Amino acid sequence: MTTRGLGVAAAAVVLALLGFQYGYPDLALLGAAAALALVCGVVFAVWRPRLGVERVADPDRVARGEPAAMTLTVRNTSRLRAANLVATDRCGAADVPVPLLRLRPGRDTTVEYPVPTSRRGIVAVGPLRVTRTDPLGLLTLSRAYGGTATVWVHPRIHLLRAVPAGMARSLDGRIDKVPHGTITFDSLREYVVGDELRRVHWRSSAKVGELMVREQLDTSEPTIVVLLDDRAAAHPALRDGTAESFEAACEAAASIVAAAVREDLPVVLHLVSGRVEGPFLDVLTEASLRDGDLTQTVRTLRQSRLGDTLVYLTGPGGRVDLGDVGGLRGPYPVVIAGLFGDRDAAPVSAGGSLIVIEAEDGEQFAGAWDGVRGW
Repeated sequence: MTTRGLGVAAAAVVLALLGFQYGYPDLALLGAAAALALVCGVVFAVWRPRLGVERVADPDRVARGEPAAMTLTVRNTSRLRAANLVATDRCGAADVPVPLLRLRPGRDTTVEYPVPTSRRGIVAVGPLRVTRTDPLGLLTLSRAYGGTATVWVHPRIHLLRAVPAGMARSLDGRIDKVPHGTITFDSLREYVVGDELRRVHWRSSAKVGELMVREQLDTSEPTIVVLLDDRAAAHPALRDGTAESFEAACEAAASIVAAAVREDLPVVLHLVSGRVEGPFLDVLTEASLRDGDLTQTVRTLRQSRLGDTLVYLTGPGGRVDLGDVGGLRGPYPVVIAGLFGDRDAAPVSAGGSLIVIEAEDGEQFAGAWDGVRGW
């Protein structure tokens, strides 16, 4: 109920009481007219228009800064009345006006507008909110129509021309640098339909009582492990709720992942705060600053030995932890650290155990990455 509506409601009560209390029928009539106006306003505003809403994002996944558009189609599915409404569509933190003037039954209207992609993250679009107001402006009623859509704004990807070939450690003690090698036994698992019978390990199957299959892997295939430091303590400088050093680290991680995929090399992504699931670019889109235990993460990486090249990406607060990460030089033949947002500090002295790349943003990191030699 609007301010005008509240005033009319109060006037209707006061006039009706005065008219009946003191015998003034004119006042009572005015009070009844005001009450009737309120009832008519309620009937007008409560009428629910029948609308069909469809929305299409083009594209629904885009790199930061690239254009993305949302196409919204609204159809009047009513058979009797034309819709003359005021509507807004929610796009992130903004409202987009959608004109629905004289939308006749069976007709539709289409609105296309850009989706903001200036910041990494998930942009929620919708639902469409339709506002109805009676002719006298006494009541306003807002309803939601249609579902919501999401646009994934991925970190920017910078072209990396150099990709670590890795120093793959074979089980027979040799160290080589070739992308492919011999297939080596890794573990046993239960047989599933479709497995080749020649891979069944009969001796273990006889002991267990069910078919066991050998899992094999290529120990000479280089694997890149990307460790993204998403601790709030590692990125203390916030501006408008965003840490630029963390955004740069996300761009560097996305660039390394894209380069590894382009070269058909295995790549693993880890966050200091915990395990990740899903496509790596979607994980980097959802990543945010939180609490994490780097010591436990380093211990886990040391024990699991997930690959040959370890890339640690952190911010100014992670400078003091470079020594702990450099201690992984044993299990991982190549250890690289990307340090963002702290180039004015004292240079890092890591000796020969750690390659340190200091950069302000993802573009500088890409240029420095391509200039590194020795991996």
